[in-house]
Amino acid sequence: MSDERIKSETENNYTENTREGEERRKPRTFYKKKVCRFCTQKLKASYKEPDALKRFITERGKILPRRITGTCAKDQRKLATEIKRARSLALLPFVVNE
Repeated sequence: MSDERIKSETENNYTENTREGEERRKPRTFYKKKVCRFCTQKLKASYKEPDALKRFITERGKILPRRITGTCAKDQRKLATEIKRARSLALLPFVVNE
């Protein structure tokens, strides 16, 4: 009888998804995929529109990365150069003074 009990306990341990002493993990939540505004809305990044470029920089003046804004790689490169042009013409600040 003890052999049957040991076999059933080991089978139960293998069928469970969690290891001994571990808690079950929460299932991953899936987020809506971000799409590039420039591709979908046929927009062009321009240094002449600093209000539009302000969406893509932080409060401190840093350029936001692709994973946050959702822009594609091609448009992210163009966006970065346009932000840098606007900074050099003093349309956007390099750093925000506190």
